[in-house]
Amino acid sequence: LLLKGIDLTVVPVSFCGCSIQNVELLTGFLTYVDSLGVDKEAVNAIFDFNPLMTLNTTGYFCEESSFVKLAECVKATQEYKNIRVITIDATTFNGAGASSTQELAFALSEGSEYISRLTDLGLSAKDVAKKMLFVFSVGSSYFMEIAKFRAARMLWANVVEAYGVDSNCAQKMKIFAYTGEWNQTVYDSYVNMLRATTQAMSAALAGVDYLEVVPFDFAYQVPGEFSNRIARNVQSILKEESNFNKVVDPAAGSYYVENLTNSLAEAAWKLFTDVESAGGYVAKFKEGFIQSEIQAVSDKKDKNIATRRETLLGTNQYPNFLEVADEVITKEIVSREIPTLMGMKLEEPCCCDKKMAEPLRPYRGSQAFETLRLATDRSGKEPKAFMLTFGNLAMCRARAQFSSNFFAVAGIRIIDNNRFDTIEEGAKAALESGAEIVVACSSDDEYAEAVPRIAKLLGGKAILVVAGDPACKEELIAAGINNFIHVRSNVLETLKEYQKMLGISEL
Repeated sequence: LLLKGIDLTVVPVSFCGCSIQNVELLTGFLTYVDSLGVDKEAVNAIFDFNPLMTLNTTGYFCEESSFVKLAECVKATQEYKNIRVITIDATTFNGAGASSTQELAFALSEGSEYISRLTDLGLSAKDVAKKMLFVFSVGSSYFMEIAKFRAARMLWANVVEAYGVDSNCAQKMKIFAYTGEWNQTVYDSYVNMLRATTQAMSAALAGVDYLEVVPFDFAYQVPGEFSNRIARNVQSILKEESNFNKVVDPAAGSYYVENLTNSLAEAAWKLFTDVESAGGYVAKFKEGFIQSEIQAVSDKKDKNIATRRETLLGTNQYPNFLEVADEVITKEIVSREIPTLMGMKLEEPCCCDKKMAEPLRPYRGSQAFETLRLATDRSGKEPKAFMLTFGNLAMCRARAQFSSNFFAVAGIRIIDNNRFDTIEEGAKAALESGAEIVVACSSDDEYAEAVPRIAKLLGGKAILVVAGDPACKEELIAAGINNFIHVRSNVLETLKEYQKMLGISEL
């Protein structure tokens, strides 16, 4: 019933997400195709048999039986040159916070592992390579993502050639790309449409074979008709209006892209050869090397997001001040592990019950800030931050804007002001507003004299914060003023402290 009315010689079909542990699905499909009596070479289909993804996502791995089953799948489809049955899933690495270099290197290493293991079982390297599909996430670094796919194809050809295969067809990497989930956000989720558009552009310009645009609301609910339609239309615009499909390798010849491609390829190849020389992918994963390498990069990314050296629009920078989380947003959503491989949930441990290593842990980069803001939204409180602006107009406005963005990230309501003529006027307005936080916004030169006066006028009825890191900071601390925010602040940790002061509990 599923395939009824579909001309399999014309329409490619994909079973990604449902065939990873289901060999019977493949045999049933082949039986159906045989019953149609169509040209076997004209049938184009994708199955995602990938035992190493079970290892990546659960730490469990039935090593011997998995490769035996995979060999059977390859043998069963040898007459079907356009059916791919082996999936190399690099999305797991991307979702765990890996760099582009690591994505490439570890994907190549997985591919090499499959060729090595399956040739030991009697298959030829050429037959194995022709049955592979590589699945990558597309990140938000526009030119880096173009370079990533170009480097991937170049390096994979080198790997296959090293196994003695000189067939151009076998050396060609087949790529399925989909817009990444790592930088999708729950708050200001319409921004995800913009992210997906630039990601799709990168993939299209890089010449991937298949592309899926993830709906903008995928991170927090089952996508509906609207979000699915927008996702489809992104591709339609790139193809039908922008004519991305009319030019072959448009990035070729660009000095920047070519140089970036070569640099990325060189770094990825070095990491790949390091893994191969130390025993291959499975050995290094069991050892914990793969996990620790990715964790180091992931920790650095998290720190950059926490300190806003890396921006997630609408989440850690430039939030929507008026947004409050819908009821559909729960603690589980902002802290859960993201699904991988085109919406498929993380795999269950395999039946052999042999845990060999700690798995990779996919997540979204915005989750820490989302948890912070959701705690405010669900606290039953409506804390306010009052911008007490005075003195130099340019400086007080610049610091008020900085401070407004700073506190709004945690869901704290902002009361902004243009500029008060006197400190007394500003302090009076702050007290009348009922704001729990009052931020002194002016130039450094005015803080030494003005801030102690503000503290006295507030009389401890609000948390006084100084916007900036003035030279008189030590004097102010000596006067009992201890709260400062500035561009070097760890925004995430600082806001957690303010939530504690406000009596807002962690989720």
